[in-house]
Amino acid sequence: MLVAGAAALALCAALSLAAGSRAVPLGTVWHALAGDDAGRDGLVVTGLRVPRTVIGLAVGAALGVAGAVAQGVTRNPLASPTTLGINAGASFAVVTAIYALRLEHPAQYLWFAFGGAALATVAVLALARRAGELDPVRLALGGTVLAAVLASWTSAVMLASHRTLDEARFWLAGSLAGRQTGILLPVLAPLATGLVLALAIAPALNALALGDETAQALGVPVARIRAAGGLAVVLLAASSVAVAGPLSFVGLAAPHLVRRLLGADHRWLVPGCLVAGPLLLLGSDIAGRVVLAPAELEVGIVTAFLGAPVLALLARKAAR
Repeated sequence: MLVAGAAALALCAALSLAAGSRAVPLGTVWHALAGDDAGRDGLVVTGLRVPRTVIGLAVGAALGVAGAVAQGVTRNPLASPTTLGINAGASFAVVTAIYALRLEHPAQYLWFAFGGAALATVAVLALARRAGELDPVRLALGGTVLAAVLASWTSAVMLASHRTLDEARFWLAGSLAGRQTGILLPVLAPLATGLVLALAIAPALNALALGDETAQALGVPVARIRAAGGLAVVLLAASSVAVAGPLSFVGLAAPHLVRRLLGADHRWLVPGCLVAGPLLLLGSDIAGRVVLAPAELEVGIVTAFLGAPVLALLARKAAR
């Protein structure tokens, strides 16, 4: 299944290089990648679509794995960087920094995104604690309330300054367009650290699924694993928000898709989300390019449109 998913991801990446307002044949894509085509189509592929696809692969992998770890650490099937308010915290911090410090480039957003994501995570976990343990219901409610409050504050900051509104609105929509691969350089270290942490704690997440007391009886250091998982989610979510803006759906849907195909064992679930996350994000980006061609929909709009019914279905299933 992982091999089939990797093949599907390779096909999706090829389509990402070919599809758009100006369709490019796959043969031309190949020649452009090989350096044999310096014409207009070749420049479109190498100058615009290769960076867009590479960023989509990195951000999709970060969001997919962050969702899997968030669901494992909290034992909540509705947990994701979006539903826990982590993306909202990062967005609020970035928009506030744009307003107060007059930032103008996404590469400057990174540390503010980390700080906002970390504070939002601490706040949600504090709201969700009951008798020393995480309550999944309070976690979901706390994340939803925090996300709503931070979204309102973000809107208020943007309305207070036309410059902030102009600078932040394209980024807040969530987009892979218009970005070069150099924007990934500042986030490579935290993104790689988050992925390594997630893969390292994957076996322990299986024990956490049995409950804290059972996990401790099995010799799992619950507090340390939960702290490492929270750190991994913050690093991955903040990196993706800093690069592409707040994107919903991917972190929620990717773990559920992989769980249906590979089962609930996190030793397979986390690597599976490395494939499923970018597959979902690039697929949404391609759909946004072709559905209103020659105009484009931002990928954040497409993922939000797809994510609303998925969240509703998952909520109904959890309630049953």
